Amino acid sequence: MKYLLLIPLFFLYNCTLEKNTTQPMAKKLATTLYYHNDTIIDNYHWMRLSDKQKEALNPDEQTQQVIDYLNSENRYLESQMAETNSFQQILYDEFVVRIKQDDESLPISYNGYTYYSKYEEGQDYQRHYRKANSEGADEELLLDLPEMAKDHVYFRLGDKSISENNRYMAYSTDVVSRRQYSIYVKDLETGELLEDKIENATGGITWANDNNTFFYTKKDEQTLRSNKIYKHVLGTDASLDELVYEETDEKFSCFIYKTKSRRFLVIGSSQTLSTEYRFLDANTPNGKWTIIQPRERHLEYWVSHFEDHFYILTNWQAKNFRLMKTPIDKTTKNHWQEVIPHRDNVLIQDIDIFKNHYVLKERKDGLDFLRVKSWNGDSDYYIEFNDPAYSLFSSTNLEFDTEVFRFAYTSLTTPSSVYDYNLLSKERILLKQDEVLGGEFEVENYASERLFAISRDGSTQIPISIVFRKNFKKDGNQPLLLYGYGSYGASLSPYFSSVRLSLLDRGFAFAIAHIRGGEEMGRQWYENGKLLQKKNTFYDFIDCGNFLVNENYTSSEHLYAQGGSAGGLLMGAVVNMAPDLWNGVIAEVPFVDVINTMWDESIPLTTGEFDEWGNPKNKDYYDYIKSYSPYDNIQPMAYPNMLVTTGYWDSQVQYWEPAKWVAKLREYKTDDNLLILQCNMDVGHGGASGRFKRLHENALKYAFLFKLEGITE
Repeated sequence: MKYLLLIPLFFLYNCTLEKNTTQPMAKKLATTLYYHNDTIIDNYHWMRLSDKQKEALNPDEQTQQVIDYLNSENRYLESQMAETNSFQQILYDEFVVRIKQDDESLPISYNGYTYYSKYEEGQDYQRHYRKANSEGADEELLLDLPEMAKDHVYFRLGDKSISENNRYMAYSTDVVSRRQYSIYVKDLETGELLEDKIENATGGITWANDNNTFFYTKKDEQTLRSNKIYKHVLGTDASLDELVYEETDEKFSCFIYKTKSRRFLVIGSSQTLSTEYRFLDANTPNGKWTIIQPRERHLEYWVSHFEDHFYILTNWQAKNFRLMKTPIDKTTKNHWQEVIPHRDNVLIQDIDIFKNHYVLKERKDGLDFLRVKSWNGDSDYYIEFNDPAYSLFSSTNLEFDTEVFRFAYTSLTTPSSVYDYNLLSKERILLKQDEVLGGEFEVENYASERLFAISRDGSTQIPISIVFRKNFKKDGNQPLLLYGYGSYGASLSPYFSSVRLSLLDRGFAFAIAHIRGGEEMGRQWYENGKLLQKKNTFYDFIDCGNFLVNENYTSSEHLYAQGGSAGGLLMGAVVNMAPDLWNGVIAEVPFVDVINTMWDESIPLTTGEFDEWGNPKNKDYYDYIKSYSPYDNIQPMAYPNMLVTTGYWDSQVQYWEPAKWVAKLREYKTDDNLLILQCNMDVGHGGASGRFKRLHENALKYAFLFKLEGITE
C-alpha cells in the first residue's frame, strides 16, 4: 500500500460554527490508497493520529487540526441537543434515585479471610476491605478508590491479588483509558506501598505460592497485543524481571492464571481459532513450564485442574465442545478421555470445579442452563428457571472445599439476583437482589417475551428477547429500540437494567436481536456469522426489525437501533443496507473503517482479528469485506437520524473510525436528519469511569431517542 498526499495540510478542515448550529464539514484531503488492483481515495485519512502525536504536550499542526475538528463536532452536538439539557438532567436524576448509593457487595471467603467492598453515598468508586475469619477480627481497608481516583478524569481498578500468606496485595490501575495498567504492591501488615512498580501491563496479576513472586503480562507498545509474560520478585527492579514466555505469533495473545486448586500456574495463548496452554507447579516458580497440547489450527481448549487430572473443554471433534480429562503427566490429546460427550443441540460454555461436584454452564435453544454433576456419578441434574428469557452467571466461587455454588440470575424484568445454591440439598438461598429505589418499580407492571423472526432465506429462526410495560399496545405506533452485537461468538443474554426503566416507562419497548455471529444457538450460529458469511449478521438484524414491524410491535417511523464496537459495525452496515427501516440509530464506538483497519497491522489488535473478519490482503476477503464495510459503502441517499459516540483514547476502535465515518456521511447524505458525534476527549473504549459519570452518557442517548419521538418529559 502507498500513500499519495494531494492537498496541503493547512486546508484540512473548515468548521466555522455560526452560533454553534452549523454542521461541521470536514475539509477533504485526498489520500490515495492502493489495495490489490483497487484504488481508493480516502478524503478523511488525515484524521488519524499516532499515539505519540496524541500524547505530546505540544500538539503539532495535524494534531491540533484533529482536536479542533473533534471539538467542533462536540459543540455541534451540544447545540443540537441543547433543548434537551433540562430533560437530560431529569433522566440523570431518575437513574441516580434508583441506585442504592450506600451499597455493599456480598462477602467472599478465601484463604482465611472475607473480602467485600462498599459504596458510600455520592461516591463513584468503592472502597475495598477484608476481615480475618476469626472472632473479633478488625476490618482492614485494602484500597480507597475514591481517594486514588480524585485527581484523575478517568480511573479504573484492574486486578487485585493477594499472596498465599495473605501479607501482600498486588493491584493494577488505568488512568488513561487505553487498558494499559500500572501494577503496584502493598504490604498489608504495615500498610506501606512498596517500591515495586510495573508499567504497560494488561492488569492481571498471578502469585506463585512462595509469597515472593508474581507473574504478569505486558503489551506490545504499538499494537497493544498481550505478548510477554514476566516474573517479578518482590524488592527487585522491574527492569530486571525475567521474561518467562513470549508469544511471537502476531495472531495470538497470551495470559496467565492459577488453577482453582492453587496447585498450578497456567500460561495460555489464544486467538480466534486456536489455543495452547502450558503449566508449572505453583510452588516452584523458577521451574520449567510444560505444554499441555501444542497448538493446532481450529483446535480450541480450556484447562481446569482436579486431583490427578486436567479437565479440558475442547472443540476437538466436537463443534459445540465436550469435556475431557487427562492425567497430569500425559497431557497431549491422544491421552484425553471423554467425560461429557458432544451434543449437536447443546453448547458447553464453562465449568466450575468443587471437591464433590462440578457445574457446567450450557446453552440450548438460545438459553443458559446450569448442570450439576457429582464426581462419583450419584447425581446429574439441572437447576431450574422460569422466565421466558434470562441470563445466568457463575458468581465468585473461589473456595474448592464447599458444597455451595454461588450464581447470579437476571432477566428483562428481574433485577440481578445472587444465590447460594447447595449442590447436595438443592436449597437455593437469595443472598442479594439489586434494589431499585424511588418507589416506582413494580415487576408486575412489565412483561417480557421471547420471539422468533424468520430469516430472509426462510430456513433460520432468529431469537428476539423483548420487554415492555404491560400497557404497551401492539398497534404499530409504539417506539421500539432494537439492540444487537453479533460477533466473536459473544452471546447477548437478556438482563435487567434500572436505567432502561426510563425508556420503558415512556412507552418504548426494548428488544435484543440474538443474531448470527453470536453463539446463542450454538457454535454453528457463530460460524455462520463470521468471515465470508458475515453478512448474515446484518441480514438477521434487518430481518428482526422487519419482523417487529410486520407483527405491529412498532413501525419504521418509530423503530430505533443501537449497538457498540462490533455492534457499531452492525449499525453502520444496516443503515447502508436498509436506511428506511430505522427512524434513529445509536452507534457506540463503531468499528466502521474495516478495510483500512484490517489492512494495517500496526493498529492495535488488528492481527488477532483476521480469523474473525478475514485478512483483506487475501483478495477474496478484501472483496467481501469491502462489500459491507460501512465507511466504504456510504451512498448519496437519505440516512436515518444518528448519534455516534467515540473516545479519543480508545485502543479497541480508534476514534478516527467514527470521526471519518461521520464526516463522510455528512458529505454524502441527502436528508436533513440529525447526525451528531460525541467524542469524549478523556476516555477510551468503555466510556466514562465511575458509576455516576457514565449515567450522563445514558441520559444523552435516551434524550436523543425521546427527541426523535417528540417526548419532552
